[in-house]
Amino acid sequence: MRIAPLFCLVALLVSGIAGADPARTPPGPTVTTLMTQKLQNEPGKEVLMLTVEYPPGGADPVHRHNAEAFVYVLEGSIVMGVKGGQPVTLGVGQTFHEGPDDVHTIGRNASDSKPAKFVVFLLKDVGQPALVPAE
Repeated sequence: MRIAPLFCLVALLVSGIAGADPARTPPGPTVTTLMTQKLQNEPGKEVLMLTVEYPPGGADPVHRHNAEAFVYVLEGSIVMGVKGGQPVTLGVGQTFHEGPDDVHTIGRNASDSKPAKFVVFLLKDVGQPALVPAE
């Protein structure tokens, strides 16, 4: 019976591992929520604090936040860019800002061999998602 090899192939196809081109799909980040806090003096607004860890070669898909986003690099080096702007490479201790109307076109680890980590503070509407896919 050849069910086991067939089952493995189906599992790989369903999971997206087989047929995926690793050169075209960089590894995604690990995002950890640190805190969410409603703002007393700004009804309907909250701050969401996250850490984002890019593995070597890691990147984000194109997206937007519909929020004020403030980035502070903790480890490694990252490349950030928004539609209509020039990409910037940031190292430890450097910062980046995205406005609520910005489309985040570039977000990636600047290194293919070392991880990178940063903290993000999002000032957003209560209950709205932190990230929205964009084209």
